[in-house]
Amino acid sequence: MAKEHNPQLTAVEISHIWNAYMTNSLSVCVFKYFLNCVEDQSIKEVVQHGLDLSEYQVEKLSVLFRKENYPVPIGFTEKEDVDIHAPKLFSDSYMLNNVRDMASVGMNTYSAAIGISAREDIYEHFATCFTKTNELHRMAKNLMLEKGIYIRGPYIQPPAKPKYVKKQGFLTGWFGERRPLTGMEITTLYSNIQRNALGASTLIGFAQVAQSKEVKRFVIRGKEIASKHIEVFSSLLNEENLPAPMSSDSEVTDKTSFVFSERLIMFETTSLIATSIGYYGLALAGSMRRDISVHYTRLIAEIMKYAEDGANIMIDNGWLEEPPMAPNRDELVDG
Repeated sequence: MAKEHNPQLTAVEISHIWNAYMTNSLSVCVFKYFLNCVEDQSIKEVVQHGLDLSEYQVEKLSVLFRKENYPVPIGFTEKEDVDIHAPKLFSDSYMLNNVRDMASVGMNTYSAAIGISAREDIYEHFATCFTKTNELHRMAKNLMLEKGIYIRGPYIQPPAKPKYVKKQGFLTGWFGERRPLTGMEITTLYSNIQRNALGASTLIGFAQVAQSKEVKRFVIRGKEIASKHIEVFSSLLNEENLPAPMSSDSEVTDKTSFVFSERLIMFETTSLIATSIGYYGLALAGSMRRDISVHYTRLIAEIMKYAEDGANIMIDNGWLEEPPMAPNRDELVDG
């Protein structure tokens, strides 16, 4: 049977392409700003690598959109959404950690796109992006290790021998004697603390440079939510005498002049929320102790409400670009 040559893009393929364009056009703006104010030469090289990768994505995807007769998204541009010559808002170590985290999220996104893309050129594009993003992540992680700013997770002792769970008490959380945390539960709690700490620093910076009071209030609320979640997760680790990573406001300078547009700030903030919902969902699936599951369920509900409020702000201000959608059949019928 003959293989169909480059059939029309499926809904999931065009959605992944659209999302990749949006996030990479934003990353170009952020990385250009970072590149202009980073002082450490070794970190500058990592940022430049990230910028090159994001520009590669934007260029390739723009060509693909035009080839498919699909409108190129508006996305984000240096002219409209960033002042790359603005004073330094974040520390060099924050910039390096931000690149590492963005690469980590990118690898998860690209692996999902690879797993669900049928058309060969789309599959190859995202496979290439995954490889390049993995290289960027390794560069950033290794440099953080070299500089002594990479925070490793807690260690656990190996058991004397493998064994089966024998009692339902393994699932107990709120009442009765609670078992120690599993390695997976420790990992997700620790990782979610780290991501919230980085997110809190990001939102502090956004709050300082936001021009709109509405946006400023929204990102401050997000910072408070992130701090509360850090406390919840840290308390679970502390009960086991396990260390919890610390957040630091010193990652942000005292600058308040314009850096990023309100639209970019809102898109990045809501993207952070969406990422957190995904990671919390994975953590929920991997947590067998009832009290931990309840915490994740409650916190997911809280940030979903926060995300909805953010989407409403973007819609009210004309900042929410419409993603790929199925045609509205009722409108087509009514003419």
